[in-house]
Amino acid sequence: MARILVTGAAGQLGRSVIRHLLDTYGLAPADLVAASRNTTKLPELAALGIETRRADFDDEAGLVDAFTGIDRLLIVSTDELAVPGKRLTQHKTAIAAAKTAGIRHIVYTSMPNPDKSLVTFAPDHLGTEEAIKESGLPYTILRNAWYHDNYMMSMPHNLQTGTWYTAMGTGRIANISRDDCARAAAAVLVDPPIGNRTFTLTSAESLTAEEIAARASTATGKPLNVVHVTGDQLAEGLKGAGLPDFVVNMLVSADANVAAGNFDLVTRDFETLTDTKPQSLTDFFEGKKEQMNPEKQGL
Repeated sequence: MARILVTGAAGQLGRSVIRHLLDTYGLAPADLVAASRNTTKLPELAALGIETRRADFDDEAGLVDAFTGIDRLLIVSTDELAVPGKRLTQHKTAIAAAKTAGIRHIVYTSMPNPDKSLVTFAPDHLGTEEAIKESGLPYTILRNAWYHDNYMMSMPHNLQTGTWYTAMGTGRIANISRDDCARAAAAVLVDPPIGNRTFTLTSAESLTAEEIAARASTATGKPLNVVHVTGDQLAEGLKGAGLPDFVVNMLVSADANVAAGNFDLVTRDFETLTDTKPQSLTDFFEGKKEQMNPEKQGL
């Protein structure tokens, strides 16, 4: 079996990928390497017999050491969003290190249509995809749709107030769960597609804000009214809630991307890679209804 390294192993996506590699695809811990900027966050993985390595995306020489002896590498996009351009620089550093270390196949977690997306961090993904292609390394790019899980940041509050303010307009969006993206990444790491390929991972349905709200209401039994606002109005509300400017800009740009139709795409790529169907938003909300219920959360 090829040796596989997963970066961002301390994060939610990275941990889920490793879990699927072990549990869904039956890999042995000895086949895996879990990498993180801070390996002290990986004791549970080390206890399973998985080798852990330090992978600091600001340290190219250190990344070369981390990637040495690895056949297949998953680069999970970093969380450096506060400083424009920093994440792209980090990704380019990782790609250069992967080439020096002799990686045989690189897998990268991107986003849908980064070339025309209005989301603030889209240039990071587009630039990373271009750098991977220019590297000459065999690759698979996974363009992950907006996660179902992202709604958990605001939906409990929305349900508490009974109102969801959004600048999505009449746009539609096809979400997918983080866990499904992890499963697809694990599938590619176990059996990379022949040739350089790009897959867009979505659910089987593209929904309006009203349809999303209806699914949240059904799961929790709480009414949820959608109120459409402008991007400026949404930004003002988010700033009033105390969110940092870069987060405000990201969330407003995501709604603008939905309104522009750039998240309105449904593919069967997840099924192609995993031979299973993606989790629907209805089922996701049903599984999270205790967390979404304001009374249960003490909100």
